[in-house]
Amino acid sequence: MSATALRLIRCRRLSTAGLPGVAKSLRWRDLRKVAKVTGAVVLGGCLFITYEVVALDKAVTIDTSAIHQEKYKSYIYLRASPSDEKENLTGLTHTTRRELHKAARRFLDMSSRLLLRSLDAAHWMAQSLLKERLSNVDADPHEVALWVLLKRTQSDNRAVRIQAVQELADNCHWHDYQYRTAAQVIDQRTAVGLARTLQADLRFFLSPPALPELDDSLSTQDGLRQLLASLPQSEVDKCVQYFTSLALRESTQALAAQRGGLWCFGGNGLPYAQSLTSVPSEKVESFCLQALVHHSKVQSHCDHIVSNGGLQLLQRVYQLRRDSKKIQRNIVRIIGNLALNDRVHQAIVQSGWLSVLAEMVQSPYVTEASHAARALANLDRETVKEKYQDGVYILHPQTRGSQPIKADVLFIHGILGAAFKTWRQRDRSTPEDENDHDCGDDYTECWPKTWLAADCPNLRVLSVEYDSHLSDWMAKCPAENQRKSLAYRSQELLRKLKMAGVGDRPVVWVAHSMGGLLVKKMLIDASKDPDLKDLFKNTKGVLFYSVPHHGTFMAEYSVNVRYLLFPSIEVKELCRDSPALRDLNENFLNMAKEKEIKVLSFAETLPTTIGPMIKILVVPAQSANVGIGDLIEVDVDHLSICKPERKDSFLYKRSLRFIQETLHSTIAR
Repeated sequence: MSATALRLIRCRRLSTAGLPGVAKSLRWRDLRKVAKVTGAVVLGGCLFITYEVVALDKAVTIDTSAIHQEKYKSYIYLRASPSDEKENLTGLTHTTRRELHKAARRFLDMSSRLLLRSLDAAHWMAQSLLKERLSNVDADPHEVALWVLLKRTQSDNRAVRIQAVQELADNCHWHDYQYRTAAQVIDQRTAVGLARTLQADLRFFLSPPALPELDDSLSTQDGLRQLLASLPQSEVDKCVQYFTSLALRESTQALAAQRGGLWCFGGNGLPYAQSLTSVPSEKVESFCLQALVHHSKVQSHCDHIVSNGGLQLLQRVYQLRRDSKKIQRNIVRIIGNLALNDRVHQAIVQSGWLSVLAEMVQSPYVTEASHAARALANLDRETVKEKYQDGVYILHPQTRGSQPIKADVLFIHGILGAAFKTWRQRDRSTPEDENDHDCGDDYTECWPKTWLAADCPNLRVLSVEYDSHLSDWMAKCPAENQRKSLAYRSQELLRKLKMAGVGDRPVVWVAHSMGGLLVKKMLIDASKDPDLKDLFKNTKGVLFYSVPHHGTFMAEYSVNVRYLLFPSIEVKELCRDSPALRDLNENFLNMAKEKEIKVLSFAETLPTTIGPMIKILVVPAQSANVGIGDLIEVDVDHLSICKPERKDSFLYKRSLRFIQETLHSTIAR
């Protein structure tokens, strides 16, 4: 094959004025004689074509000097004349497309053979070798490398595919048009892999497609209500039915009219109207999204959400509510739930969610990044075998990486806690503290994600969230109280953790307050369940932060001071010397001693302020003493016991040492 036949012509804009003689000679009917076309995209009225010259027909005259001037550019736009455009465009689109695909495949095959024949797999992209192998080919090695990588992403070998995706993302020197080209041709599997690569360039992802126009009489909240009305009410609990009926029943006007009153459900007044914002429509959307979160947990409802246009509608709400992080988080939470079902993955990708998730996972805010990381992990069936259900969040690693994961550390919050806020760094209390050297860049919203992940990169760090409320008065749903017992929570979380692969590796549990009781209950339940034997067997240690193993005075306060707290089921379980607590602790002690589980406990020594009038030592040292392992008293209150003030503080350093020593034999390998 001659050098002329291999010459790759790459121009940004080739007009008839730019190439003298071409206007008269170059015709659509001659295109197949002139070039083997390797890619085409119709942009507006232009046909974007990249091609390589194979043979020159005598009837075609090309000014080669113009070609030489433009050959290092990237695009050619061939524009039909206005009179011929309508006639030629349709035929060209269908006729040429077949040639484009054939030529692209031939070009990729040729390029890969040239590159890979004798290059070492670990250094095949080295520029010196590229130049050597391509010395007889008039093509940009950087250009060829992109296509070879794209071809490798389609390899039958999984390891080759994963490596190709990583190298695509690691190369920061692709030209803008190369990113755009890749975005057009990469498949779903590759796109998900790129989205889960650390700091992947967002140009790899297609923007969300244009959304269909809404009827003038419909708003986004009307669209959400219509979506909810189309969903079955079967297989959902009373709280889902409650939120669904509330969202469907109340219009924007009704919400405004009810301001200052109470919503009533089952005879219980709930002060929803007192929390209405100045934008009632946003509140209605919030109710709808809360209902959709629960519907999306029901496998059979996910198909209904997708088939009824839910993905596009959620995309519209997400774009319109960029000023509301809460609404955006709930939307991504729904996408993460839908992604648990492999059959809707294609619909999620095609509706443009990958670009949204890829951007969100790079957010500096732990809550946003963790919601996106969960959704992407559920979409990634190439490197992730686990599935992360609602409430199970990956703090580390949130992207693909080369570091092998050798053990798991699980964080379980307590009453009124949450997956992220419970584990933030302790807030500064004085101006002097605000000005010290550990503020600013050293501050962290979630120390397990920031500090622990850096100190132990080969650990998977998970944080588990569950609904927890001190009283019926503060409950989000009147029917929720029946789901608050330790027994219910234990079974619910064990099921989720099993799906997340907890138990496949050694495990250390870290728990605050009531979360410690929940951990003990889960371990006891797991020890009795053959399906959970690995989780029980692989538990190596438990770290307790002010856990009321023998009850707390706060439970008595909630009974006696009814104007402040009304007792819920989980608070009643915390009463001092409760028989249920006593049995739970005895069973845990027997199990821990028999299995030689390592235990470390921290106890608070300062009272916690509850409301404007009460200060109380929530968990005294005697209650925080589980009866095995070391007990360390720290001069902090109940809320700060799990929030180290800085990375070099005793609280963090001792916690880190316990985790490292417990898993030493595992992570040292």
